[in-house]
Amino acid sequence: MKIIGTGHALPSLVVTNDTLSKFFDTSDEWITTRTGIKERRILSTETLLDLAVEAGKNALEHAQLDPKELDFIIVSNVANNFVTPSLSSIIQGQLGATCPCIDINVACTGFVYAIDMADAYFKTGRYEKILIIAAEEPSKFVDWKARDASILFGDGAGAAVVTNEAPENLIAIHLNTTCSTEPLFYERAMEPNPFNEIPQPSHPLIMNGREVYKLAVSSSISDIQKVFEKTTYTPQDVSLYLLHQANTRILETIRDFLKEPIEKFPRNIHKYGNTSSASIPILLDELNREGKIKENDLLMFSAFGGGFCTGAALIRW
Repeated sequence: MKIIGTGHALPSLVVTNDTLSKFFDTSDEWITTRTGIKERRILSTETLLDLAVEAGKNALEHAQLDPKELDFIIVSNVANNFVTPSLSSIIQGQLGATCPCIDINVACTGFVYAIDMADAYFKTGRYEKILIIAAEEPSKFVDWKARDASILFGDGAGAAVVTNEAPENLIAIHLNTTCSTEPLFYERAMEPNPFNEIPQPSHPLIMNGREVYKLAVSSSISDIQKVFEKTTYTPQDVSLYLLHQANTRILETIRDFLKEPIEKFPRNIHKYGNTSSASIPILLDELNREGKIKENDLLMFSAFGGGFCTGAALIRW
């Protein structure tokens, strides 16, 4: 498997920490010292579909690929306006593609899972070119009257075109799910059913920050170690660590464990906040277009999310 094109798209509205301080009791200093986030992008005049399509188009243009050449589309998304049809099917039509497509929901780990799925499809020999899009709108399900989750998240979309052309650049991957829903979950009500006697809960995203921190750090370190165990590489061999941009403290704790220099851990969390599964592909595209990734560089992707679902992948650029 090889990544041949990347792209991303962001809302035009920038919401700073100072802006949030007008909604509830917080400040730029309070948010920055605890999260590393200075601002985030929030959908206002655009839609999530707009972002997803733009990110996909950017990745296709970068790969110099026509949408009709795609064999499959994988879209990672936690929540959008449609329960059915799938978001991927709408994106497929907007792009002008004609291939089959599928949605996946693995929370913030979706992009890493999609990489693994694409690689598995390639190994069957059925597909040659796959578009992966991670499109997220966390602003739709956080509580904007409280300062916990609302200060953390931003909206955005990232994309990558992957192919099965040689050489094989996916060196190793490890995925893991440990059932632990209490630290992070979101329930939305469905239509009323006169025969259903079970209460239908509906509330904003619930997140236990301390538990998420512990799970995020332990699982990310474990996943990265397991990837190394599948290879002959060491942490020193990795050129860049592209970690899920959730919280600066989490990023720093993982870096401290690996004992690698800060230059190997690029960040954009200060600009965009936590964009869920879109965070890694957005960061990847920024680095790619800025020329900060060189041929033959080793990249480590690592992410964690609700479920509790986690994953890491080592890729040769």
